[in-house]
Amino acid sequence: MKALALVLVSGLALAGCGDDPLPVEELMKPETCQQCHPNHFTEWSGSMHAYAADDPIFLALNKLGQEETSGQLGGFCVQCHAPLALQLGLTTDGLNLADVPQWAKGVGCYTCHNVVEITGTHNNPLRLAMDQTMRGGLRDAVESPAHRTAYSPLVDAEHQDSSAMCGTCHDIVTPAGVHLERTFAEWQTTIFAHADPRRHVSCASCHMVVSTDVIAEGPGLDVPLRPFGRREHTFAGIDVALTPWPETGAQLAAIARDLRGALLPRLCVLPADAGRIDYRLDNIGTGHMFPTGATADRRAWAEIIAYDAQDQVVFSSGVIPMADPYTDPEELGDPNLWALGTPTRDADGQPTELFWRVATIDHPGTLLPPAVTTDPMDPDFYHAVERRFPVPGLLGQIQRVTARVLIRPVPFALVEDLLASGHLGIDVRPQIPTHEVEGSVLEWTAGGDACVCPNGPPCP
Repeated sequence: MKALALVLVSGLALAGCGDDPLPVEELMKPETCQQCHPNHFTEWSGSMHAYAADDPIFLALNKLGQEETSGQLGGFCVQCHAPLALQLGLTTDGLNLADVPQWAKGVGCYTCHNVVEITGTHNNPLRLAMDQTMRGGLRDAVESPAHRTAYSPLVDAEHQDSSAMCGTCHDIVTPAGVHLERTFAEWQTTIFAHADPRRHVSCASCHMVVSTDVIAEGPGLDVPLRPFGRREHTFAGIDVALTPWPETGAQLAAIARDLRGALLPRLCVLPADAGRIDYRLDNIGTGHMFPTGATADRRAWAEIIAYDAQDQVVFSSGVIPMADPYTDPEELGDPNLWALGTPTRDADGQPTELFWRVATIDHPGTLLPPAVTTDPMDPDFYHAVERRFPVPGLLGQIQRVTARVLIRPVPFALVEDLLASGHLGIDVRPQIPTHEVEGSVLEWTAGGDACVCPNGPPCP
């Protein structure tokens, strides 16, 4: 991947704010921004950006990693989870985050809107100006009473450079040199990373939904209503806050919305080979693999259930037992399980999810690939993946089949290990969601077509 060095200081027109901007120390605090940007603040306050340094699993993993490496991890984790605190010297390794002021934790407004340079491609190589200028995506911003204002392509969702800034923390290479998280690298291979600005789709285009709204509001501010001008700041993915936190309902709603269009499925029940169920998934709605990010931790899988005329289950795969809801899919002992992930192993070849132990990652593993070409003659054009589930001797019994994809941010086994070691002090398993990917849900019934799709027959 080509290194980036985007120097954006020179040549930027400042909108200004008179002669009395707020001190840098005040501009660093998200609560200061709240006064003129209440909607942005409310959305951000419930985001994983805001929660990044308060997540108990993150804190437990960082503590365990520091112990096992004798402190060699240093600021590796907090460079993305609490970058401002690290830069200000309020922490060096994240072990004292409980004593760091809340405004300096997580990824706040100043962390993104004061960036002036990207010096690399992963592990947060961002340089902040540490000045009184807040950079945004508007070329005609209204003068602010609080800060100087400048345009920057790094925070302009319409500009391709904005994805490079997101990618600095959403592309992780471990101290051992393992390219563990590849969301930005994956995006760069897709049709969404097109060099033509009329055709590219940035990270923010999907993860910061646009709306018609004012950018700022307050006494004395004359800010126009901008059609499709304000970007949502929920930054929805699949992770959620696991302890009491603002806006949890809004965050879950945003996740469900964004997952809805991720996958295009097809479900077939066929007599071939004495009977089989085919489930096809096409990753059409994401600009990266599905799932992406911490794919060694993600648990995504297909659930297939076949019923007879009495609505009794005659075949199933990927079903988590109600009696033991904290079961991870790989613990089912299911020979037909369709899991989507990237196994990671330590130097001895043993499975591990502890990133400082990881020596190898099976990327892309069983992840669903994104669209990489619009040329139907290109062999990579067709990128859907289909899995066959054999049901020999059952076709005459099967009257109904349901299929869906489920995804979980982290495995329950990891939480149980952290509880057992004493690094995690609270059991957060009840708060870990298992999201249903709504767009993947299909139902087949006997007497109809062999295949069903979301838009009905005929299925492609």
